[in-house]
Amino acid sequence: MRYSQIFAKTSKTAPSDADCVNAKLLTQGGFVLKQMAGVYNYLPLGLRVLNKIQNIIREEMNALGANEILMPALTQAENYQITKRDNLDILFHLQGRDESELVLNQSHEEVVTPLAQKYAFSYRDLPMAVYQIQNKFRNEPRAKSGLLRGREFNMKDMYSFHANKKSLDEFYEKAVLAYFKIYERLGLGELTVKTYASGGSFSKYSHEFQTVHEVGEDTVYLCSKCRVAVNKEIYHEQNTCPECGAKDLEEKKAIEVGNIFKLGTRFSDVFGFRYADEHDKQQSVEMGCYGMGPSRVMGALAEIFHDERGLIWPQSVAPYQVHLLDLGADEEIKTQAEKLYQKLLADGVEALFDDRSVSAGAKLADADLIGCPTRVVISKKTLAQDSVEVKKRNEAEAKLVKTQELKF
Repeated sequence: MRYSQIFAKTSKTAPSDADCVNAKLLTQGGFVLKQMAGVYNYLPLGLRVLNKIQNIIREEMNALGANEILMPALTQAENYQITKRDNLDILFHLQGRDESELVLNQSHEEVVTPLAQKYAFSYRDLPMAVYQIQNKFRNEPRAKSGLLRGREFNMKDMYSFHANKKSLDEFYEKAVLAYFKIYERLGLGELTVKTYASGGSFSKYSHEFQTVHEVGEDTVYLCSKCRVAVNKEIYHEQNTCPECGAKDLEEKKAIEVGNIFKLGTRFSDVFGFRYADEHDKQQSVEMGCYGMGPSRVMGALAEIFHDERGLIWPQSVAPYQVHLLDLGADEEIKTQAEKLYQKLLADGVEALFDDRSVSAGAKLADADLIGCPTRVVISKKTLAQDSVEVKKRNEAEAKLVKTQELKF
């Protein structure tokens, strides 16, 4: 992509109301632009990052055997009345022209349960799992922290349906492993731990996936031996490691990047979702739900992977792998940069070519701010040595590489 053709550009100044690193850098870098509190536009660079995060999640959910679907963002309030969740204070309530009561979904249990009910009648139809990647809406009393706490946000939510608790437990553990595969691919693997949290009315525990970092808003108590943690909200009840019993848990700050629940029969019972077992006897369906927010993950990555000059994207989610710069007004520089750009495209390398007529300083500063993994510079100096200057964004030193030896 030619940078001169990109819809949005970088900014030298951060928005005055940016209250965190991800809001500041993602806006300055031209990845997102705030619409209003808790609601963001995703610009071309930001959408590329978001799509890559989504695709990593999608691949691991497909590997679990889940089917991708897409459910409506808008649904009838009646379904929330059935589950007695119509009074949730985070719900956006709307009214149709026919005075019908509507809800913008904050999650999709009220939609997916009656949907699955239409396709599962017998034990032979179970287990099954479906997921979607779609925007959710929550009327947060205080939207803040950029992409980490929004009123509209992108979410992957998966729901599984089972004939018994044993089947649910087995799938649930496979989902835990799938989540860790995702975080590993995102570059968060070494920082992310399974965290025991309150299960509310569903079960004793739910599980959060918390990325341990000092910028986090959550507090967890970490068992270094098991690499699991306890959320602060249940620490007074569970102040030892739930897995090994260790008492010396270390207090840490963390960012929640996913959560999973065993729902049991909470939603299947109220919708009358039952199946016929091997003896043709009607049984309740056991359910689980598994959430992960791609937009929240994007915010977490920006919070963690940056320096004073800008973003440092992990290779797997960077908007482009290579940021190509031509420094200087000489025609030979521009000609050689164009040739290299075309070669990168022909080789299938994702390249952002800064072809603007601006100063070298502006191009170098924008490359650091945008944070692609590799910067390649063509200048009068490099041409004199039949080379290009290559610098990794996460390294301090650049090096000269012969043009014919350049590989990605």
